[in-house]
Amino acid sequence: MLLKVTNLKTSFHTRNGVVRAVDGVSFVLGAGETLGIVGESGSGKSVTCYSIMGLIPQPPGRIEGGQAMFGDMDLLRCGPEELRRIRGARISMIFQDPMTSLNPYLRIEDQLIEPLLIHEKIERSSAIKRAIAALEEVGVPDAAQRIRSYPHEFSGGMRQRVMIAMALITKPQLLIADEPTTALDVTVQAQILELIKKLQRERGMAVIWVTHDLGVVAGFCDRVLVMYAGRIVESAPTQQIFKHPLHPYNRALQKSIPALQAKGAELYTIPGAPPDLARKPEGCAFAPRCEFAADKCRAGEMPLKEAEQGHATACWRVLDGEIKL
Repeated sequence: MLLKVTNLKTSFHTRNGVVRAVDGVSFVLGAGETLGIVGESGSGKSVTCYSIMGLIPQPPGRIEGGQAMFGDMDLLRCGPEELRRIRGARISMIFQDPMTSLNPYLRIEDQLIEPLLIHEKIERSSAIKRAIAALEEVGVPDAAQRIRSYPHEFSGGMRQRVMIAMALITKPQLLIADEPTTALDVTVQAQILELIKKLQRERGMAVIWVTHDLGVVAGFCDRVLVMYAGRIVESAPTQQIFKHPLHPYNRALQKSIPALQAKGAELYTIPGAPPDLARKPEGCAFAPRCEFAADKCRAGEMPLKEAEQGHATACWRVLDGEIKL
């Protein structure tokens, strides 16, 4: 076991109330494993990862409970200095938009070698050689010259490759990828996914892949967490998530995949909108949008429970055997 997150709770205290962005999330990640976290925008996927990394702005954010054990270290209890020694060395992160993650005023060279200078204390000349090798490894052509370029001189796909090189240059044990292929076209997306798979196999690192693209999850992840309104509503190996959904929200997400629609048929959309996390409804947060909702669903929120080995759900009616999805 590389990472164990238990009952993580993160809130944002705003003028409009307390937004409970992550509300009791628990999961385990093994070395070399790929974990997918899926859900609509605002479901708490990214905030979960930012909480683990200690990147929640405080205020207004506040981690109000839980543990995130990385080996024998609780990341939620680490001080700023301790976290800085871990981030970029043992845990790295690829952010969603490389153009806003890279400093436009610095050459790629200076940004790539920074983790090596800070964490490994090596000489600049050695760090530059490592940086060029890292760019070549992620498929940047003519790396020795391109390393002197600025971010705006790269295409979107190449900037994302630079971000991957920067995240992996210190050979971390855990890589967190926060929707890193969202802004890329399908061809470049496939190249990035294959690249990360290759590097993962070679280095044996674990990956947390945050996305709303179920197609990416199906071909890339070992296990999947489905999140809704700050909670995990279903957890299972990838094959089980798709073949045997045990939560109406997971079923609705899969029905929304355009490639699975009959040709010429009207595209399925989930009715309604995600709830306001500052004013969550009583009971199951998905009940107002759920075609299977009953009175018991609105009376109380169901904790995540195992329905079969390795497959857990937070749906009352599925666990009671009242519905089959």
